[in-house]
Amino acid sequence: MTGRELVLAALQRQATPRVPWVPFTGVHIGSLRGVTAQELLQSASLLVACGEEANERYQPDGQPVIFDLQVEAEILGCKLQWAKDAPPAVVSHPLAAGYDGLMDLPKPRPKDGRLPVILDAMRALKQRIGHDTALYGLVVGPFTLALHLRGTNLFLDMFDQPEAVKELMYFCRQVTEVMADHYIDAGMDVIAVVDPMISQISAEHFQQFVSGDATHIFDFIRGKNAYSSFFVCGNATPVLEVMAQCGPDGLSVDENVDMVFAKEIADRHDISYGGNIPLTTVMLHGDQADNMQAALKLIDSCSGPGFILSPGCDMPFNVRPGNVSAITLAVFDPEKARVFVQTHQRPADLAETQVKLPDYDHLPRPLIEVITLDSATCPPCKYMVDATRQVAKLFAGKVDWVEYKITEKENVVRMQRLGVTNIPTIVINGNPTFVSCIPDLSTYKREIEKVLQS
Repeated sequence: MTGRELVLAALQRQATPRVPWVPFTGVHIGSLRGVTAQELLQSASLLVACGEEANERYQPDGQPVIFDLQVEAEILGCKLQWAKDAPPAVVSHPLAAGYDGLMDLPKPRPKDGRLPVILDAMRALKQRIGHDTALYGLVVGPFTLALHLRGTNLFLDMFDQPEAVKELMYFCRQVTEVMADHYIDAGMDVIAVVDPMISQISAEHFQQFVSGDATHIFDFIRGKNAYSSFFVCGNATPVLEVMAQCGPDGLSVDENVDMVFAKEIADRHDISYGGNIPLTTVMLHGDQADNMQAALKLIDSCSGPGFILSPGCDMPFNVRPGNVSAITLAVFDPEKARVFVQTHQRPADLAETQVKLPDYDHLPRPLIEVITLDSATCPPCKYMVDATRQVAKLFAGKVDWVEYKITEKENVVRMQRLGVTNIPTIVINGNPTFVSCIPDLSTYKREIEKVLQS
């Protein structure tokens, strides 16, 4: 079987001779050719050249052409802040002042924004590697797109203006379907609906605001004779069941979700599932043995049909290529990988001695520490930092706050010492207070007032 056939078989829960391997290489492919993320994401020729380079190095069974959840938002009027080693971040929200402008927002056309660049790259890669490799077209899911357009006010709106939120979700569903249509026409085999922000809401709110539109999206993709994946980041455990009920061909989760639990959900709904090699602790900061070991553990625990091995999300730009190639070895020759892991000697890790936590009992004022993957690249992290920035303005001069990105090794140690197990997390005076959950402003304000009064 070709790699493409392996991926499509897994999405149909058919037996495969080995586990399919789909690295979500994203902006990382730019590092293989020495170009920045900003250069990569605005050039069809670079997306093609770097995509081919990744295909040759990592021998994937499937891969995305581009991993950028801001493409639709940019077309709809959101301003972006670009980075050299990460996808751009949304920094303005067209509906921040209210919903009056919703009907004026356009549906994306093939000539809009960066779509001409992306569609050209998709068509070229379909011709060059698409026979053997399943190509993924990634579209932003409706809830995350709604947050890009409205900002963090969306969370309060779910209580105060539920009908307005539903209208916005309907519009975002239409945008998602239009984008999926463009990508399928350009030759994409799998449409991954990437909706990281749904990990921040309850199953009840998911059913109220997301389920109907998500189900329609997956029916639409199926009607276009393409396959689908529902892709979430963060601790999506509470919503995984209702995600599966929306009818995707597969689920894709990151390291915040127990893969055995994801397997149970997928088995119950007879769908595929994928993940969830840790992005930072293993892929970015680990060595080849760490990456082989993580891959082998997943392969062993997820035996049976439907499993697709992949990173938990978009790989960090600076992941060492050797680490990714080590996973490839574990996929193609697991016994050789097992021998390597058993004989590998880990070098001494000095990061443990380089981190000193504050004396939380003797701080001059409350300290808010936001533990993130990276707010520049991770939407839930960005909106948690945005919420912290807003609440800090209400207590100007009375609180301090800082973001710690676990893309830096010492912050992985900091996270462990604080007892933080999921990201993003808000820690107030050393106590994990909002774990993988973005609080609304009033709730956040009350927690800080408790500390100030204590």
